Amino acid sequence: MKTLTVFTPAYNRAYSIHLCYESLLRQTSKDFVWLVVDDGSTDNTKELISSWQKKNNGFEIKYIYKENGGMHTAHNTAYENIETELNVCIDSDDYLTDDAVEKIVDTWHKKGGEKYAGIIALDCTKGGKIIGLPLENDREETTLKGYYARGGKGDKKLIYRTDVMKKYPPYPQFEGEKYVSIAYKYYLADEEYQLIILNEPVCVVEYMEDGSSTNMYKQYLKNPKGFAFIRKVDMEKAENLKELFRCTIHYVSSSLISKNKKFIAESPRKIATILSIPAGALLTFFIKKKSKGFMKVTKD
Repeated sequence: MKTLTVFTPAYNRAYSIHLCYESLLRQTSKDFVWLVVDDGSTDNTKELISSWQKKNNGFEIKYIYKENGGMHTAHNTAYENIETELNVCIDSDDYLTDDAVEKIVDTWHKKGGEKYAGIIALDCTKGGKIIGLPLENDREETTLKGYYARGGKGDKKLIYRTDVMKKYPPYPQFEGEKYVSIAYKYYLADEEYQLIILNEPVCVVEYMEDGSSTNMYKQYLKNPKGFAFIRKVDMEKAENLKELFRCTIHYVSSSLISKNKKFIAESPRKIATILSIPAGALLTFFIKKKSKGFMKVTKD
């Protein structure tokens, strides 16, 4: 059995997923399986993957089609079907550095163990610029929240043990919505495990126009129950008052958008929720104003 599964959620990205495929062909180690979870694409993604499966790639390609449900549901499907020790998500418009698999597997074989949920590594741009800040040089392990609490910035590439991801509940699904933060499972893993620091880039990311802040405002309006869910998780784990009220204000706003009249009763921090209602109402107004003119509904 291979050590690593590279899984790629895909929705109508036939025009860009070849970048990921081509980077897998260039890998200096073929100790991996590529799993593509097609989240209801209506383009030629299926035909494209099928054509690649027929080639002598040096690695196995698995393809699963599911109805469109959003990134988090694609992650649920992936975790249900991954059998390797480790896994990493590479989005359909991103790709691996040529020696990424080799670095990941070597790092795990040298340092991995039961105390670790996996590895945290760097993302970079096509030009090689690190996204955000590098990881810490004064330690060999961290947690995701711990890194950001100590001033870390930017997206990082997370490689997880498959058995750890499978032991936690699947991402919830809310009728009519297609977004729940995938950080949910990562937060749960943070409570029990550390991450090995691999202070090198393993993934090249190019942020698309549909990933802009404007799109995030639209996501707030389109998926308020999903955002309220993760805000409740954040509220329970808040380490200081500033973090608590930031999460609570967002929780109030998402609850107002979803017209949930029971949001106070459902809150894990009821007093903070009541105090946050005025700010939450202002945030709701701000989100709707920022999203005005950009509310053409599209599948994500």
